[in-house]
Amino acid sequence: MKKIINPFIKLKDSLDRKDYENILSLKNCCTEKEKVTLKLELDYKWSKAANERKGMDRINEFMFYDEGTLIGYIGICQFGADTLEVNGMVHPEYRRMGIFTHLFSLVRDEWSKRDSQQMLLLCDRHSSSGIGFIKHMGAVYEHSEHEMLLTNEVRASAPTESIKLRKARNEDAKEIARQNAIYFRVSAPEGGLKNPEEESKHGMDTFMVERDQMIIGKVHLEVQNGVGGVYGLGVLPEYRRKGYGREILMKAVKILKERQVQQIMLQVEVKNNHALNLYRSCGFEETSTMDYYAFTKYGDKD
Repeated sequence: MKKIINPFIKLKDSLDRKDYENILSLKNCCTEKEKVTLKLELDYKWSKAANERKGMDRINEFMFYDEGTLIGYIGICQFGADTLEVNGMVHPEYRRMGIFTHLFSLVRDEWSKRDSQQMLLLCDRHSSSGIGFIKHMGAVYEHSEHEMLLTNEVRASAPTESIKLRKARNEDAKEIARQNAIYFRVSAPEGGLKNPEEESKHGMDTFMVERDQMIIGKVHLEVQNGVGGVYGLGVLPEYRRKGYGREILMKAVKILKERQVQQIMLQVEVKNNHALNLYRSCGFEETSTMDYYAFTKYGDKD
């Protein structure tokens, strides 16, 4: 265990290139040491940073340095919902020195200034120290998600053209938010609806799923550092149990393969057995499990 000699804390609204590199280096050190998953969303944050700088009115990046070396980090993410997602890490040689506790106190101060009613802390299920810290802080278990990786070719049935995926336009923003509320029980973000054409500039493409010119679902596709991601896949209730989910997934995989990705991954709630069985049947396998713990503000919301 090392000693802290000359510490300082850096607070920022968004990442610059140097921040990104320092956090990525710390992440690699932690994951190599402990073989756990850290859901930091660095590539997504970096892709948005240049066009969405808002000044220090909102702090999303909390960095703890010693002698110019990053040894602790916590980041806030917000994806199309009021809820904040928080994940972070401390260098293995600087544990049990109060670094994460101090950074987290700053995160809670920031959360208190926002309208968001819920904050989720994320932790790999196999990180006993991380889970222990979260429980000690009084967070309540909320849900878990598997990360799944495509390990086999999608076993497609006979080719079908019953649905098509078209890239979402800004006028689809309300429909995307409506579907998110149906599938994931989330509300619109504090800053208003996210325009899919703007999100596309940052690497996240939304596709509306159409059948006979009617929208029946959606899916989000992202490519970062050669890894393709499938997110937010959903079929409206009146169109379920007809094989459309499988069809959407196969078309999404095809699009990502055309973009020459090296891997394709997705995330699914552990208790969603229908989706789990679908993804497994299409060649995806679980690689890690992320547990989500919630803090909720109890007070007058008026």
